[in-house]
Amino acid sequence: MITQTEKKYYTREEYFVLEETAEYKSEYHDGEIIPMTGGTTNHNKIVGNFYSKFLITINNQEYEIYMNDVRLSVPDYNLYTYPDVMIIKGKPNYTNKSKTTVTNPQVIVEVLSKSTQDYDRTEKFKMYRSLLSLNEYIMINQYRYSVEKYVKQTEEQWFYSYFDGEEAILTLSSLEFQIPFNELYSRVEFEESDEIEPEQD
Repeated sequence: MITQTEKKYYTREEYFVLEETAEYKSEYHDGEIIPMTGGTTNHNKIVGNFYSKFLITINNQEYEIYMNDVRLSVPDYNLYTYPDVMIIKGKPNYTNKSKTTVTNPQVIVEVLSKSTQDYDRTEKFKMYRSLLSLNEYIMINQYRYSVEKYVKQTEEQWFYSYFDGEEAILTLSSLEFQIPFNELYSRVEFEESDEIEPEQD
């Protein structure tokens, strides 16, 4: 007789303790701890290109930008995760005194991979939409010149845009920022065998 291993659930406090000493970051969702896959070199370059371009163009506007290691809390879904990039207007709202977890991103950017693209486009986006502060969600394809963007119109309605091709320019709608694809994908080397497709309407 084959017996199934019982799934283990953790409290948030147990998760926080484990994260402090863990070699790799993990996502926490309603009691489950899900290890996050490591990023490719292309993934890392794209995140770095977006981050550095934002820093040199935003000037004295009251925005903060964070990469990878800053944790996000999504209270409605008991989710703790690490978006690739978060932009916050004004000061970050923290969940604790240690300043490791924020709650108020205006823009979230995720770089898509084969293993996470479906989750990023569906379930994760649904959870992100519960954040009242969030106005814009960007998904960057790391295997081709392709970016998808959702902009909040109302609490129930988000407008979808798609940018494609080496000459394209990604322009944010909720704040004054744009980045040409030749800068966003600077030093990125594509491999045709790895290509993933944009979301289909």
